[in-house]
Amino acid sequence: MLPQEVIAIKRDGGHLSEAEIRFMVESLTAETISEGQVAAFAMAVFFRGLALDERVALTRAMRDSGTVLAWDLPGPVVDKHSTGGVGDNVSLLLAPALAACGVYVPMISGRGLGHTGGTLDKFDAIPGYATQPDAETFRRVVAEVGCAIIGQTADIAPADRRLYGIRDVTATVESIDLITASILSKKLAAGLDALVLDVKVGSGAFMGSLAEARALASALVEVANGAGCPTRALITDMNEPLASAAGNALEMLNAARFLTGEAIDGRLWDVTVALGAESLARAGVATGVEDGADRMRMVFESGAAAERFEAMVRALGGPADFLEDYDRHLVRAPVVAEVTAREPGFVRAVDTKRLGFAVVELGGGRRRASDRIDHSVGLDDLLGLGAAVEVGSPLARVHAANPEALAAAEARVRASYHIGDAPLAEAPLILDRIG
Repeated sequence: MLPQEVIAIKRDGGHLSEAEIRFMVESLTAETISEGQVAAFAMAVFFRGLALDERVALTRAMRDSGTVLAWDLPGPVVDKHSTGGVGDNVSLLLAPALAACGVYVPMISGRGLGHTGGTLDKFDAIPGYATQPDAETFRRVVAEVGCAIIGQTADIAPADRRLYGIRDVTATVESIDLITASILSKKLAAGLDALVLDVKVGSGAFMGSLAEARALASALVEVANGAGCPTRALITDMNEPLASAAGNALEMLNAARFLTGEAIDGRLWDVTVALGAESLARAGVATGVEDGADRMRMVFESGAAAERFEAMVRALGGPADFLEDYDRHLVRAPVVAEVTAREPGFVRAVDTKRLGFAVVELGGGRRRASDRIDHSVGLDDLLGLGAAVEVGSPLARVHAANPEALAAAEARVRASYHIGDAPLAEAPLILDRIG
């Protein structure tokens, strides 16, 4: 079999067999085909698309390009994936809550991408926490604590790393077929019994329209189920930040206050409970979504989720008293100032992506993969849609490394908020459920 033959079949709109797809992925992993051939294959898929069985075959082949974890645990293994947003620190809360409900969560997460924050970057804000532990430690923590949130290791879906790097420079990142295989190959390599997906849509999401979000959610659910992993997707609103904070240490602080019951953002609570309920129902631990939601509420209100979170942090090298003394353990920016409204009215719209880029410009995200992150910077006390403001009312607080960065972020934050005369009707947070 020759790579150019397989490329030509898809270029001409033909259907690829599982053997042909596996050959391409194995050649990609072994680097026996050139970058030009990989780029040509990606472009052919971009323009011609894949049928469902081709998507499943591509996902499985990429999953099998490295280690596929197998677990021997006294409960189901589940995970969650979000397509990314601003102030989306759900993973920090969801994994320990699910563990407290009796399931096991080996969560392999990523770093920030574009304007969106990365779960690993948030955990890097905790001193000593090992986001890249060895495989033995990862397995031990999952078994003993019930959850471990770590980064992708070199042996998990290595084909995805090479393919993504080539897609990134060939304008093929947006292909739903390739997005689906990229996301699911890594998740399915974790050896899951169930998966729940949070597909974001709105001004702070990669999917700008509900139609785009539904298309991606449907593709992900169909392929994951086709690969043998019971999966459901929630489409959730990202027309404003999910939490009232954006930035690594600030989102970790927000999560700590949530877990201890000190301060809970309503939208964050609703999404976390909904995703947990779906996970427990798909895993067979709950009798249905309502029962799953009740179990999630109980572990948050009882403090059981907080106990699992602290146990995970301790087991992965972080402070044993993190939740008891998080103010001492999290770094703070030296310059903090409020951004105030210049006109009265109501928050009618939020350019959430612009807020995400404000965090990047402050140093809380990356312009290049090699950039170092300042975990202390970001935004908090973010107003949401519908909030009433007066002249001088705070829209947000900026945490910056210096006055120059503060001034630039203040301008970007103020430009992100549209103030109007009339109140705004409350919009639904969960827009659809797929699967």
